[in-house]
Amino acid sequence: MHGRVVKLHDINEDDIEVSQPKTSAAGLKAVGVAFERGLQQGGVSRTVRSMFRINQPDGVDCPGCAWPESITGDRKKVEFCENGAKALAEENTLRIATPDWWAAHPISELEQKTEYWLGQSGRITHPMIIREGDTHYSPIPWDEAFTIIGEHVRATTADRCTFYTSGRTPNETAFMYQLLARSLGTNNLPDCSNMCHESSGVALNPTIGIGKGTVSLEDLEQAELIFVVGQNPGTNHPRMLGSLVECRKNGGKVVAVNPLPEAGLLRFKDPQTPKGLIGDGERTSDEFLQIKVGGDQALFQALGHLLLQKEAEAPGSVVDRDFVASSTEGFEAYAAARANLDWDEIHNATGLERKEIEHIADLLAASKATIFCWALGITQQPHSVDTIKEIVNLLLLQGNFGKPGAGACPVRGHSNVQGDRTFGIWEKPTEDLLTRIDTEFGITSPRHHGYDSTEAMEAMHRGDVDVFVSLGGNLALANSDTEFMEAGLKNTGLTVHISTKPNRSHVVHGKTSIILPTLGRTDIDDKHPGGAQFLSVENSMSVVSRTQGRLKPVSDHLLAEPVIIARMAHSIFGPEHTVDWKAMADDYDVIRDHCSRVIPGTEDFNARVRAEFGFVLPNPPRDRRSFANLQGRAQFSVRDLEYLTPPAGHLVLQTLRSHDQYNTTFYGLDDRYRGIKNGRRVILIHPEDLRETGFADGDVVDVVSVFRGEERRADKFRLVAYPTARGCVAAYYPEANPLVHRELVARESNTPGFKAVMVRFEASSQ
Repeated sequence: MHGRVVKLHDINEDDIEVSQPKTSAAGLKAVGVAFERGLQQGGVSRTVRSMFRINQPDGVDCPGCAWPESITGDRKKVEFCENGAKALAEENTLRIATPDWWAAHPISELEQKTEYWLGQSGRITHPMIIREGDTHYSPIPWDEAFTIIGEHVRATTADRCTFYTSGRTPNETAFMYQLLARSLGTNNLPDCSNMCHESSGVALNPTIGIGKGTVSLEDLEQAELIFVVGQNPGTNHPRMLGSLVECRKNGGKVVAVNPLPEAGLLRFKDPQTPKGLIGDGERTSDEFLQIKVGGDQALFQALGHLLLQKEAEAPGSVVDRDFVASSTEGFEAYAAARANLDWDEIHNATGLERKEIEHIADLLAASKATIFCWALGITQQPHSVDTIKEIVNLLLLQGNFGKPGAGACPVRGHSNVQGDRTFGIWEKPTEDLLTRIDTEFGITSPRHHGYDSTEAMEAMHRGDVDVFVSLGGNLALANSDTEFMEAGLKNTGLTVHISTKPNRSHVVHGKTSIILPTLGRTDIDDKHPGGAQFLSVENSMSVVSRTQGRLKPVSDHLLAEPVIIARMAHSIFGPEHTVDWKAMADDYDVIRDHCSRVIPGTEDFNARVRAEFGFVLPNPPRDRRSFANLQGRAQFSVRDLEYLTPPAGHLVLQTLRSHDQYNTTFYGLDDRYRGIKNGRRVILIHPEDLRETGFADGDVVDVVSVFRGEERRADKFRLVAYPTARGCVAAYYPEANPLVHRELVARESNTPGFKAVMVRFEASSQ
């Protein structure tokens, strides 16, 4: 064992400090915080050795976001951001949760701890188990752990087993994991995509024939106009800010559409430039539309109306008629639907003035190369799919596919959430994928659909899941309706967690629970007959590249994820199974050879991934201006206008991340850009809305949400006067997750409605 045990103290969140929000992101402060966190967690040697290999061709892909690096020119020597450095520090930590640590903390105690406290306990060093009736986790040999898993799986049926996946899972691991589930006979493969960009895929696949973005990194720098909608790049993907600055330097314009005036949408202090270190930095946007939560579809319909109006006034000046005629369907119906507009309703939906929207329409009409970027502010609404289809409509009108500086750009979260789907993690697989798998491995994959993350939660709660396996992630805190989700986990016969650090899902465990500690992305993976192995990931721009850790693991008892999956499969199927699991675990080239024959676009995988920058997966709308949907043409869509209207006395709440977190991982308790320090239980509310509630800035309240007449409560939140859009409030995820009813989801995608919660406040009862 090579780590250190750190004594932790609970944080008193009653000591929250509030200051003015920042008006710029990054800068010298970000550099200081990045190195400070690294040194605190891993020390000088591990920090320096790993930090300058992040996102380099021979290095490790950042375990944070999925923003890409250049594949056309020299890569920066420092190709990471503050939050990427924090993510690295969390994994590189020398803090360890040993068997003695688990022995010192019974479940009854751990249930009372915050997720921040659990995560700061360090890396898990040994396989652990807690059996029904036990009060503590205790160590278990690897062989025995796999034996128990195999016994539980064989004692039930395939569809009573569920296999969850985190977005940090590399491509090769994801491919093996889905193969295990389908060899067993189930498509119960929920993943974190179900809770973030599922709405994007559901909207894009039928309209443009691919569920991914259609732009490259270079396209953003060449664009004449970029929309940044429903996202906070300064915290969630800070390196995107450099692309926005480059776009503006090249003469392009950037329009930010968001309920909150986020620091990164205002100015960027690039730490790699003198102006970024000591000056004011660069503007990242030219226009800011402070839209109401859920009002985006109305904005896009209004823009479509105005573009068509301008085209009627000067035919051929706005609409790309050749493209529309040759490559699309449904234009006439769309034009008819957008012929008239109720501007009063648009104002009610968006909170924007007509002049603001008309000005943006002028910019859009003048642009010959436009990109729309969006993230969870769009995808986690009941009408998310319809809203994204309106984005597609605007792009189609002006032919913004298959040309430089133009296209659709859903900005993904975790660094391989897109790759997991590419390599088979999907509860609704296509027949083509299943046929390819069956041909390659000689199995018969199930054809019926499996559970997504919301359906898996409901199935666990019903008692329909006997075995739940989590490959990374923390579903207890990632999903909606927290109390319901936790009850479901506790109702499950066996929960298995392939993890690096303690988290809430280990605490609200099944009747029996096993934790299998795995190597992190930065750890060297060299316990193989052929020596050290590497893995691969896919970024937001469909680039597949290598990732290889070099650091000595903090424990000799950790196994690589492919090895864990192979040994789990061996315990379930026995040594005579048609799939040679051991060969894949011994040599990851074997996995990639299988992928090259199963996953379209990965042909000659092993050679191409060894190129300096990897390779780009095919993308018909981008590459050939063609659309591989059922009709062979891009589709205009006509959907009724929808927006959020809270009941009397209620406001619309959206959940969001702080600057000190990445999804359910907490790096600290400060949200520096929004001026929140030493705590997370806050409600950001416009001063006028605060006055109308009868409460004052700093009051502590209980939050009550209502959905279909059913109420939920979350206690002890501090009200913070903040310049958010009127009628809208914000709170941190996952503290506000208990307020999100499990049936509040996006239609068609079933993504939880984290941006559509109707709430009111009551004086705190505690």
